[in-house]
Parts: sequence; structure tokens; C-alpha cells
Amino acid sequence: MAVSTALASTLVAPVTAPAAAAPPYQDTSRRIGYQQWTSTKQLDRGLANGVKVVKGSLRMAQPIGTRRYDDPFGHPTKTYDFGRWTSRWTSPGFGFTELVASWQAATPRDSWIQVEARGRSETGRLSSWDTLARWSAGDARFHRTSLGEQGDDLARVATDTWRSNYSMGFTDWQLRLTLFRRSGTTASPVVQTLGAMTSRLPEVQRVVPSTPGVARGVSLTLPRYSQMIHEGDYPQYDAGGEAWCSPTSVSMVLGYYDRLPSAAEYAWVKSPHPNRFVDHAARMTFDYEYDGAGNWPFSTAYAATHADAGFVTRLRSLREAERFIKVGIPVVASVAFAPGALDGAPIGSTHGHLMVIVGFTESGDVIVNDPAAARNKGVRRTYDRGQFENAWLTTAGEYGAAGGLVYVIRDAAHPLPATRTQNW
Repeated sequence: MAVSTALASTLVAPVTAPAAAAPPYQDTSRRIGYQQWTSTKQLDRGLANGVKVVKGSLRMAQPIGTRRYDDPFGHPTKTYDFGRWTSRWTSPGFGFTELVASWQAATPRDSWIQVEARGRSETGRLSSWDTLARWSAGDARFHRTSLGEQGDDLARVATDTWRSNYSMGFTDWQLRLTLFRRSGTTASPVVQTLGAMTSRLPEVQRVVPSTPGVARGVSLTLPRYSQMIHEGDYPQYDAGGEAWCSPTSVSMVLGYYDRLPSAAEYAWVKSPHPNRFVDHAARMTFDYEYDGAGNWPFSTAYAATHADAGFVTRLRSLREAERFIKVGIPVVASVAFAPGALDGAPIGSTHGHLMVIVGFTESGDVIVNDPAAARNKGVRRTYDRGQFENAWLTTAGEYGAAGGLVYVIRDAAHPLPATRTQNW
């Protein structure tokens, strides 16, 4: 089952998982922070060079240069004007070992954006700027892509995750955003939000389940879409539907908000393909370098072009997920589990799979929409709380390490739950 290769860092010193008799799960060793810029006041704090802030968004102003771009995936070489915005240095308050960026943007006509990151160590040493993404909402004129491995100095890029090369990690980070438009044109990218999640997680293969919280007995009603009914569809996009857990999960969330793309947008998908908007989501999230539709920030960036917001973060336990369900926000969760480790799952094991947390039973077990079901009617599942948390929160193991990662996708009618935990 194809999914992003971004897994939790193994650079942190191992810790021993709590014993079964330990108190309710409250792992303060899971250090997670999220910072974003999404208003005029926030964006004005960054360094703008050839871009301007207009009504809370970044747009091209007077370009600062031009660049010839050779598209490695088939579009002809073109020349683009560009401008740039650089964030202030940001400190999450701990030495982080991983960073995942998120953004919300529109890229009209032949325009695109580039997102880069760099870090500063506790000794003041700076990493180079590493490119995380070259992104466009469509692919008719530009192929969106990550750049794969860039292990040049203090950090490296693993598809959608920027990782420290040494165990101490970084104390501070910056993002740099470059806006590109085709030379001789006036259409500009418009970036409404730019942000990043940073984390430092303990290396654990098993966690003690959390106690049920505020969402016991709460269940949201989402449409049910199976990725498996798309098996063989458009194999150029991540081998077809059998690998489309991420775009299918995103589509279920957009359907919940009544924000699926219009029929005109997915008219290119030939009938009689069912749920043709899922095929469309797979194409619009496809990472041409990674050769897959499971790039995490590409998925939330696509979702944000239809909903009002989307970003990637990590949660520390299902108690935090319950807070989202309580306010009506489903979350897409990344899991990995060995054979027999998740009773009732439609697949026996996975090194990486995405599904939607939609609610909780009265006893605290997890209700999900699992797109790996063979048919739409089998998508709704209930999983044991402890088994699910171990598939979702563990950060080491033969079958992968999801580390509590989620997509948060919402509309304006569903504000985020209040938090002091700094991870959303």
C-alpha cells in the first residue's frame, strides 16, 4: 500500500515503553510543535523580496530575477520570473529532529511555488537551504515534485520530511518560499498559509493506550469510499487505486464538508469509473519524483484548495484526536502494523496506510473510515483503542513508524479546538 516514506526519526536515544500497569498515557517525551503564517500581520514579519502581502496572502510584486526551469517529467523548458519570502527564525522550544511543511496556495495558469527549509544547531551552525517541494495545484503546465534525498550537510530530505543528520537536532528553523510565474505573464501564485510541524519523538515500539476522553460516544457521518474499487484505474498515478489510501481518505473528508471538486474538474476521468473525484484527487496529489500519491503536504495542499484549511501535524494520543472529533473535525491518520496487530482490518499488515478517524464508541474504541475495504459499504470499521494507538503512535519497528501523524482538514464552520500543546 503506497504511502509517504516519511517515518519517525530513529536518531533519538531509545526509551523504554511504560509497563502495562503505568498511569494513563500522557507522554510528555513526544515533543511536537506547529507554527504557521496565515494573516497580514504574521506574513509582514517575514522578509519579502519581490513579493507583497495582500489581504493576508503572498503574491508576486516586482520580480527579483528569472530562472530557466527544465521540467524533468516532460514539460518543455521555460523561463519564470520569481519573488521570495523568508520567515523569521522560529524555535519550538526543544531540539527537533524532523520537520514537515504545509501550505495553502493557488497557482493560476503557468505558476508554481517552491518551499525550502534550513535549521540552526545549538552551537549556531546553519544548515544549507534544502528544497522540500516544487508545487502546483495542477499538472497541465508544471509537474509538482519533491526532490528526494538531499543529504548534503546537517540534514536530508526524505520525500516530504526534513530530517536532522545528528541526534541533537536543531533548535531553530526557517522556511523560504519562492513564487514563480511564467515570464511575460501577470498571473501570480497566491499563498494564503505557510507553516511547519517540528517533532522529536522517543524511539518506542509499543505504547500504553490512553484513557478515553471527551469524544466517547461521538461519531461523525462521513461518506464511505473504498480505494480498492479503483484498482487498475490510471496506473500512471501510483499504480492505480489499490495504492490510493491517501487521496481516498482526503476525498471522504472533503465529502463530509461538501467540498468535493466539481464534476467539471474531474471530467477528464472517463466513465464508468466510480467516485471519479478519487481518481482526480490521486492525480492532483501525485508527486512525480516520489512516484506516488501519498506525499503528506501535497495531500493537505490539495485538500486546502477545496476546504478552507489543511495542514500536517502529529498528535500525542487519541485523547488529542478526540478533541478534534468533539468539535466536528475528522482527522486522517497514518498507521503501520504487523500481521494480526489490528483486529478487523481489511488488510493483514502494512508499512504505511492512511484512514480517517471519525469517532469513538462509548468505551473509547476508535471508529474509522478505512479506505482499504473491498467495497464502499465495508469502509466503516471499529478498532480496539490500544491496537490502533500502537499502529498509529509507535516510532520504531519492522513494519514502519507512523509517529502519530495526521492530516487536519477543515472548513470555516469548524474552528480548531483550543490548545496549549502547540501542535496545531
